[in-house]
Amino acid sequence: MFITFEGIDGVGKSTQIDAVERWLDKKGKKFIRSFEPGGTELGQEIRHLLLHRKGDVAPRSEALLYAADRAHHVATKIKPALDKGLVVLGDRYFDSSVAYQGAARELDLHEVRDISLWAVDNLLPDLTVLLDLDAEQAMQRRNQTGEGPDRLEKEKVDFFERAREAYLTLAKNEPARFLVLDASESIAQISEKLISELEKRFD
Repeated sequence: MFITFEGIDGVGKSTQIDAVERWLDKKGKKFIRSFEPGGTELGQEIRHLLLHRKGDVAPRSEALLYAADRAHHVATKIKPALDKGLVVLGDRYFDSSVAYQGAARELDLHEVRDISLWAVDNLLPDLTVLLDLDAEQAMQRRNQTGEGPDRLEKEKVDFFERAREAYLTLAKNEPARFLVLDASESIAQISEKLISELEKRFD
């Protein structure tokens, strides 16, 4: 099973992936965890270009760099793991590009999605967990971490609000693939709902 976790920065994706890892361990399921951008050696170089280089990156260039990272990630890590029967937990996937490089950067969402799907040879997740949170609240959470913001995290709140609305539209259009969870709830409440859904899908 291929499970991806999505949402704007600051919604708590890593925390919920941790919870799923513990649950999979208890069930004796073999899995790998990965993330984008940067889930491979080549991806680390692309990640630096995208998030930490000085200066702007043109929106179309940004979208293509994410697609390049994703194409290599799927070919060398995700697809081989799925072929071996492992569960793959992905911290972001192509829905992030549709939301961030499409909606937030105000590029054509369908074009960004088409480029992303071509890059991954049309590999869709079995389940996409969308952690939904108001952009203002998410920004407050990010500010509390004490970590320096990367290039994307420096964007203004309306950037993240456009990304959030795009995510919700994606979930509305593909209800069978998406599980939308209210990220304003407690960590325990979110984990309980998430694990409950996974129990149904793994049985």
